[in-house]
Amino acid sequence: MHPQGDFGRVEVVASAGSTNTDLAAGAADPEQFWPDLSVLIADAQPAGKGRLGRAWEVPAGAAMISSVLVWPGEQQATGTAATPDFASSGYGWLSILAGVALCEALLSLTGVPTELKWPNDVVSGGRKLAGILAQVVPVKAQTAAELQATARTTARSTPTSPTAVATPGTQAGFGVVIGAGVNVSLSAEELPTERATSLLLEGATTLDRNELLAAYLNKFAARYRDFVSVGGDAQKAMAGGQSMVELAEAHLSTLGQEVRAELPGGTMLRGTAVGLGTDGGLDIRDAAGQMHHVSAGDVIHLRRTTADGTVKYA
Repeated sequence: MHPQGDFGRVEVVASAGSTNTDLAAGAADPEQFWPDLSVLIADAQPAGKGRLGRAWEVPAGAAMISSVLVWPGEQQATGTAATPDFASSGYGWLSILAGVALCEALLSLTGVPTELKWPNDVVSGGRKLAGILAQVVPVKAQTAAELQATARTTARSTPTSPTAVATPGTQAGFGVVIGAGVNVSLSAEELPTERATSLLLEGATTLDRNELLAAYLNKFAARYRDFVSVGGDAQKAMAGGQSMVELAEAHLSTLGQEVRAELPGGTMLRGTAVGLGTDGGLDIRDAAGQMHHVSAGDVIHLRRTTADGTVKYA
């Protein structure tokens, strides 16, 4: 599909083993064209994957399942001359950006209050409502036809052109696929764990997935374009005056909490979650006052702890 609006390509399928896996494979295939802001939507996902390869299976019609492909370098190349290069640290913020967009869309459309649980969950009432997973897509080699198209476009361009020319199939830098799965109409018996919830159980004013998906995707696109316009710098103010750090911290329930981070090799880091780093990682201050910085890729589990040592999900 070639939709109107912000998205370059939209594909809807009845079922996908994993929308992230399928979209990443298509984006890496030089014979396929998946431009910036492409989206793959599935009605069912029998072999979905969460963070660290955990299974996430969804029956047909019960969840909102989508994956968005972005090429931030492509956005920069087609922007104005004043658009800065996309910072390498900005890639770590894209899944957080998706979480912010999802929280905003769900609250405005369904009335359900949500929060972000670092690094990749959206929670409501302390239970997981949605999960977000990002994965990198390497730059694909151009086909002969694409190289010819690039050459023709370059020949037509003029030195005085105020903007760079976008060419089909030409992606600058690497891409990122950000998948989001929202439990929409699952009952308590259908949920995989008591730590999960759904929009149905939270009393959402609408369970229409068409409305929900449009609200999320449009919000994501707007936030993404704003973030690219400041070069992926999470500290810089975007349209509306807030930086990505400020937007994230406004939604993040993890900050200020006593947490336990389980790291590879069985190492446990305990302390207070005090802030987000420039790369979107979490800063934790231990009991001795020493600061530790952990990235999403470093953490196997992050749990909240209480004064009596009890470990809780959120």
